[in-house]
Amino acid sequence: MSDQMIPARKPPKQSVGLLVWSKNNLFASLPSTVATVLIVYGLYLLLPPVVQWGLLDATWWGSDGTACTTEGACWAFVTARLDQFIYGFYPQDHQWRANVFFFQLVLLIGWLTIKATPGKKWVLGYALLLMPLVSWWLLYGGLGLKIVATHQWGGLMLTLLLALCGMVASLPFGILLALGRRSNMPVIRALSTAYIEMWRGVPLITVLFMASVMLPLFVPEQVVFDKLLRALIGIVMFQAAYMAEVVRGGLQAIPKGQFEAFGSLGLSYWQGMVLIILPQAMKLVIPGVVNTFIALFKDTSLVLVIGLFDLLAIVQAGLNDPAWLGFAVEGYLFAGFVFWAFCYGMSKYSQRLEQQLHQGR
Repeated sequence: MSDQMIPARKPPKQSVGLLVWSKNNLFASLPSTVATVLIVYGLYLLLPPVVQWGLLDATWWGSDGTACTTEGACWAFVTARLDQFIYGFYPQDHQWRANVFFFQLVLLIGWLTIKATPGKKWVLGYALLLMPLVSWWLLYGGLGLKIVATHQWGGLMLTLLLALCGMVASLPFGILLALGRRSNMPVIRALSTAYIEMWRGVPLITVLFMASVMLPLFVPEQVVFDKLLRALIGIVMFQAAYMAEVVRGGLQAIPKGQFEAFGSLGLSYWQGMVLIILPQAMKLVIPGVVNTFIALFKDTSLVLVIGLFDLLAIVQAGLNDPAWLGFAVEGYLFAGFVFWAFCYGMSKYSQRLEQQLHQGR
């Protein structure tokens, strides 16, 4: 059989697709090619020593700093104090309650993110209405459970609790403030605007100081506000002002005809807002809302100034232990990775939510 009758072998489609993608995205022009080469060369210089220090030469287990005899990372600092990083000073024999809280949170997130799961509205209702009460009962106690004072809470558990309560409470409060700022009633509009501008004009650390020091002065002496509760009130009131501006941006993007349409249908103001305007506005502001949530999650580390030990504060406290002096890099890398993992997860979920709602088409 002659060579002309033998068909040419085609390269695999996967390799062709990779070559086309590389040409279009990495080597499309001379500046793009130069940038790609420089980045690859930088990774070649950076990654091998980082892998050598962080993985190959690392020490993973030990009871104190003397166990770290190699030139690599001392991850024994993290593994030895992992319980404290997660639970803070929560009693060890009651840590199962915190584990139930974590399991409830993971189950809830999985139920809401997996598309095929049924009953999402009921689960979301539980998350907004009942989950805060159930979580407080689990962690604080009462009704058959031993009471664990909030000054013993800390670590990742406290960080998640502050962030979740701030997110759940600030969103509806922010929506009401956004509607108030766009209200036709001058008094409501003025009060909402004054609230938003006042709280956006001060840093969160000042709000936490005020909530911790000044708030008890404005209530009767017999009323005792827990320090954690004061911090939560300050975070929610502060975050609601930023959330209001994000939601207001979405409301202003809705065409005026939509407002006239629900009026022509005979719907009341609140019916039109809840059924027609707000669903459209919230789709538009998903990136802004998630960005605000991410900022809130990172800002929870500021509660250290009022004596609450979140994840970062617990890591800093561990670095002052004489048995673990000199391992700040490993501690801060661990805390940074935990914060990054949660923030990246929120970002990816928001992108997926936008795709499901057909945003950007």
